[in-house]
Amino acid sequence: MKHWLMKTEPDVFSFDALVAAANHTSCWEGVRNYQARNFMRDEFKKGDEVFIYHSSTEVPAVMGIAQVVREAYPDASALDKKSEYFDEKSAKDGVSRWVMVDVRATLRFKKPVTLAAIRATKGLEEMLLLKRGQRLSIQPVADKHWDKIVKMGEAVKV
Repeated sequence: MKHWLMKTEPDVFSFDALVAAANHTSCWEGVRNYQARNFMRDEFKKGDEVFIYHSSTEVPAVMGIAQVVREAYPDASALDKKSEYFDEKSAKDGVSRWVMVDVRATLRFKKPVTLAAIRATKGLEEMLLLKRGQRLSIQPVADKHWDKIVKMGEAVKV
């Protein structure tokens, strides 16, 4: 099993929205970066765990944990001209070049683990989230980093 971090803007799709979804499950659509897509397409496996990280907000933070419940499948929003995720190249071919996965919220952090707290914690210095220029919306998380953040967040079932 691998561990991942998925960034989302809370005003677009928050951890609370995932919890509120039927069966705490939703598709993760709209990824339009090839490296992030390749992670989902080639490496995400059913059962992998994911940190849901709120970005582009006053206090960026890991809010909770989800689990991959459906592996990569075509992102139909790429073919929908009305979607904000419409992709002209995909539409031209009639085949989505993008994928999505389904995730289910499993644990909520009693204490969201803020970016500032991650930066200040010994042992997390090498986490990809902290690397200069690292802007990927999906990134792998090393087990040692995962364990430390889970402990910091004091996870409880959703």
